[in-house]
Amino acid sequence: METQYYKKDKLLVLKITEEIDDCSVQKIRRKADYEIERYMPKRVVFDFDSVTFMDSAGIGLIIGRYKFTNMLGGKLEVANLTGSIKKIFEMSGILRLIPITTLENISDIEETA
Repeated sequence: METQYYKKDKLLVLKITEEIDDCSVQKIRRKADYEIERYMPKRVVFDFDSVTFMDSAGIGLIIGRYKFTNMLGGKLEVANLTGSIKKIFEMSGILRLIPITTLENISDIEETA
C-alpha cells in the first residue's frame, strides 16, 4: 500500500496496490491505522485503482477504517472503484455510508510525504 499526505488540505490518500483478501487485510489494516493516527487527517481516501480482487474481508477493512476515522473526527471516502469492486460495495450497502470521490485535482495540492 502506498500513502501520500497532503498537509494543505489535511488529506491522506491510501492507494491499495494488492488484492484485498483474508491474507492481506491484516497488513493493510495495520498500515492504514498507523498512517491515520500519524497524520490525524480531516479526509482519508482509499484509492482502489490497482485493486483487482476484493472479498468480504475488504468490506470489514473499509467499515473498520470508516469507524476509526470518524472517531478521530475525520471523513473516509473511496476513489477509483473498478467495476467489480463497485458492485461489491453496492451489494454490501457500504456506499450509503461512504461516498465515492475523485482524485483528479490532487496533483494541484502540495505533497508533504
